[in-house]
Amino acid sequence: MKALFWGCHSVKDQGETAEKLWMQSTLRAVLLFTVVCQLAGLARAQAAAYRPPNIILILVDDLGWADLGCYGSTFHETPNIDRLAREGVRFTQAYSACTVCSPTRASLLTGKSPARLHITDWIPGHKRPEAKLRVPDWTQHLATNEWNLAKALKSAGYATISIGKWHLGGPKFYPEQQGFDANIGGTDRGQPPSYVSPYKIQTLPDGPPGEFLTDREAAEACRFIEANRARPFFIYLPHYAVHQPIAGKPGVVAKYRAKAKPDAPQRNATYAALLESVDDALGRIRSKLDELKLSDRTVLIFTSDNGGLILDGKNAPTSNAPLRSGKGSPYEGGVRVPLLIHWPNRAKAGAICEAPVMSIDLFPTLLEIAGAKRPLDHPSDGRSLVPLVSGAAALEREALYWHYPHYHPGGATPYGAIRQGDFKLIEFFEDGRLELFNLKRDPGEQQELAADHPEVAQRLQNQLAAWRKEIGAQMPVANPHYKP
Repeated sequence: MKALFWGCHSVKDQGETAEKLWMQSTLRAVLLFTVVCQLAGLARAQAAAYRPPNIILILVDDLGWADLGCYGSTFHETPNIDRLAREGVRFTQAYSACTVCSPTRASLLTGKSPARLHITDWIPGHKRPEAKLRVPDWTQHLATNEWNLAKALKSAGYATISIGKWHLGGPKFYPEQQGFDANIGGTDRGQPPSYVSPYKIQTLPDGPPGEFLTDREAAEACRFIEANRARPFFIYLPHYAVHQPIAGKPGVVAKYRAKAKPDAPQRNATYAALLESVDDALGRIRSKLDELKLSDRTVLIFTSDNGGLILDGKNAPTSNAPLRSGKGSPYEGGVRVPLLIHWPNRAKAGAICEAPVMSIDLFPTLLEIAGAKRPLDHPSDGRSLVPLVSGAAALEREALYWHYPHYHPGGATPYGAIRQGDFKLIEFFEDGRLELFNLKRDPGEQQELAADHPEVAQRLQNQLAAWRKEIGAQMPVANPHYKP
């Protein structure tokens, strides 16, 4: 019988057990509630303490892919930029969205292809009234209703400023009308009247006589950093340099003249001095970040708006060799650019990324870094580079596209282009001619392969045409006033 009651209790024992269990469960509930409250308080404290990184985007005008020491130049001296490359990620196959400036700037700020924006040439462009093709009626400003980096980052709590060249329309379309808190130096002009004060730039008060423009841009950036050190900030610094009229500090020009070799591909002493001023500006900005202990919480991006200007003759500003041609061209020298991204504690120092990327990618990249959003009705043609910066080997994308339905003073005629994998196809609109290159084997585009690989050329041409249709690209048409 004893065995029958094994584990059984009297009514009194059962009541005491129930009371004990109730007290234990109540105690557990109180403890759980206390822990949940503590965790919630910690989460709120962490959220309050979290501050997204500052962002400084430096865009150099007409800087060539081969102009920097970290990209192989032995003539130009760029120690601060080279240091940025050593401490961040250097992209070897980065491209501008266009072969000229205004379209790339609009694309970088919005994440949209120039063809989608219908901003497809520099503003106001080059007129060829008797050319074989009549160029489309393209847009010559960045519309103020476009969602852009300034608006996105401002909505995420950033202080924003544009310092330097704007070139995206007149006063109604200046940076302060586009979401920037301040605009210093930005107008509708594509180049400065002077690199030395007095500048004659209506949005930039003149400095002391002899002040150099690139130094002034750096000083303004440092002032903004100082004033906004307690909050996240976004500095868009599109230098006027190294665009014409090329100028340099006399002492620095003299240094490069003594160094130049007449048979070297890069030998323009004044251009080298102007580029050195850009390097100095980066050094001043980084020193200010160090001084204010902001370096570890600041992302720095350094790039160019198109390939280097080569011109003809002994005074050519630069050389993009081994790449073919330069600014205004469909070839690699016209669209391949430097790109450096320094993201402390995230980007691997000294990393080299060979994935093909484009300036349209910077919009989604910076939004992801800042935790900012874009409206659902705002298409983005770019891809975030955060995975690449964090160490991924590749980026999922179909292809890179270009659309330039214009004539350029350097000789380029209307064209479209596509790069998919190692192949790049150029379609010339005047006569429908195709050129195909394998960039892995032939980065200088010397071996034209369309006749050798007609199936590849046709496939890429069809894909390029489908892309133009999808985004509503404007095409040139036959010119009734054409004079051969």
